[in-house]
Amino acid sequence: MGCTVIVGGAFGDEGKGKIISHVAFKNNPKIAVRGGVGPNAGHTVVVGGRTLKLRMLPSAVVNDKIELMIGAGVLVDPQILTKEIQETHSEDRTTVDYKSALIEPKHIEMDRQGYLKDKIGTTGTGTGPANSDRIMRSGRLAKDESSISKYVGDVALKVNHALDSDADVLVEGTQGTLLSLYHGTYPFVTSKDVSASAICSDVGIGPKKVTDVIAVFKSYFTRVGAGPLEGELSAEETVSRGWQEYGSVTGRLRRAAPFDYELAKRSIMLNSANKLALTKLDVIFPKCQGVREYKKLTEDAKKFVEELESRLGVPVVYIGTGPDADHIIDRNG
Repeated sequence: MGCTVIVGGAFGDEGKGKIISHVAFKNNPKIAVRGGVGPNAGHTVVVGGRTLKLRMLPSAVVNDKIELMIGAGVLVDPQILTKEIQETHSEDRTTVDYKSALIEPKHIEMDRQGYLKDKIGTTGTGTGPANSDRIMRSGRLAKDESSISKYVGDVALKVNHALDSDADVLVEGTQGTLLSLYHGTYPFVTSKDVSASAICSDVGIGPKKVTDVIAVFKSYFTRVGAGPLEGELSAEETVSRGWQEYGSVTGRLRRAAPFDYELAKRSIMLNSANKLALTKLDVIFPKCQGVREYKKLTEDAKKFVEELESRLGVPVVYIGTGPDADHIIDRNG
């Protein structure tokens, strides 16, 4: 496995949590470390009928043998972090980089009014204003916050030491590439870059140490908030197709559209993705729900996957066929 980076290929909400939890159980890496923005991204993991909605901890928390880490580039809300650690009983295996910046009440208040709320449609979690303070070098860091002091450490050092010792590391991205501050649909984007390169920078991993980059796509495109969405369906059509979803952080109905091959190609290019994961195939093809072997997919579902591989030029190694962590087809050998 080496160092595997998993990123969202579209506008977020691609089902990264499901793929990450599967890889966490299958490969049992020593460390799972989260990059990305902060608690504005929610990852949902369903294991054994239990649903976890995570906003700070890596989705690999479902495997209690894995060390959990949060990179220096991630914004930390101490209250959300502490709550998740307590709920998942992960006190003894969580490390937050001492250079992670903090989200404070003032940031949340700023994020819930004016331009960010009314025009951009942000999540209101304080990430944009907190990143702004960090750029101005006025933000407080994790090492300055006593309520999380027992979790603070040098994540970059620990991760690189593990890789140098030939241990496996799973790196988790947040949001999706098309929400990148630099490469997304500006100004309707998040407050920093979230491509694979940036996620590695968040953690402190150099590019030569990355083994695989897996870009995760849903079988159709969705996004929350304002911004362009080619081929967008009406709310009524979204519901009639059974594609309705609600944001795990905002609770808002996600806007939906058919799979966009051109945007997917660009995302693969930006991430140097050499593998793909495809989720919610069962939503498009309901007869495939719960299928765990590729040969047992319906012919129309196989055709969809094969066309996607042909047009994008990258193999689909994981296929999600249902909500649970084990509702997956694993073609990764």
